[in-house]
Amino acid sequence: MQKKVAILIVAYNAASTITKVLDRIPAGVKNIVEEIMIFDNASPDNTNLVAEDWKQKAGLDKLSIFRNQANEGYGGNQKLGYAYAIKKGYDIVVMLHADGQYAPEMLPAILAPLIEEKADAVFGSRMLVRGAARRGGMPFYKYVGNKVLTFLENLATGARLSEWHSGYRAYTTKALRMVNFQKNTGDYHFDSEIIIQFVDRGLKIVELPIPTYYGDEICYVNGLKYAALIMKSVCQYLLHKAGLRSYEKYERPVV
Repeated sequence: MQKKVAILIVAYNAASTITKVLDRIPAGVKNIVEEIMIFDNASPDNTNLVAEDWKQKAGLDKLSIFRNQANEGYGGNQKLGYAYAIKKGYDIVVMLHADGQYAPEMLPAILAPLIEEKADAVFGSRMLVRGAARRGGMPFYKYVGNKVLTFLENLATGARLSEWHSGYRAYTTKALRMVNFQKNTGDYHFDSEIIIQFVDRGLKIVELPIPTYYGDEICYVNGLKYAALIMKSVCQYLLHKAGLRSYEKYERPVV
């Protein structure tokens, strides 16, 4: 049975990059997806208007543009997008960043294992190919931080991922319904919490190598705070698993 695929583009202050990202989505992918939805996270620039203008010029009716009334946070914006995809009955939702950091050209490879029912989630990894992240411009301190946090997260959960901190991700909505992602943080460490949930449920995650790109985009993440919050989430999970304290986000959702 043919899968219903949606693309979720999370956007914040992306007026200068959103059209390039839309242009770079392969034509074959644009043809097969049911919907491309942009969730503009209350950007103070005119991201949504730029996207609307592109839509009119491209004549792409399957592009939907939503502008949040308030900034829901990076994780909160994902929650809105995934809930929307589930409500619409899509089988697969893949997330792109509107700043162009993750290559839209990789979409066919990212989607393939899900379409072929070989995975519950697919993550693009900048760490699978040795040295690729640094050659692609990843700053040394981010590289080291990524490696250290990934090691600790793998150690705590028993996972064997090469990277926990890539934002290039695709999920089946069936798998999303099996975790309490709505109870996760609205902040940037949402990405780590949902991995913990997937690993805990025994869901299959496939990693694929992706190119690393660091351009002129503005980073809104406080690195030390981000690391501290991730470790807090990991500790909460360990306490939950040990039965010492209950956290709803790590409970199985009531279906």
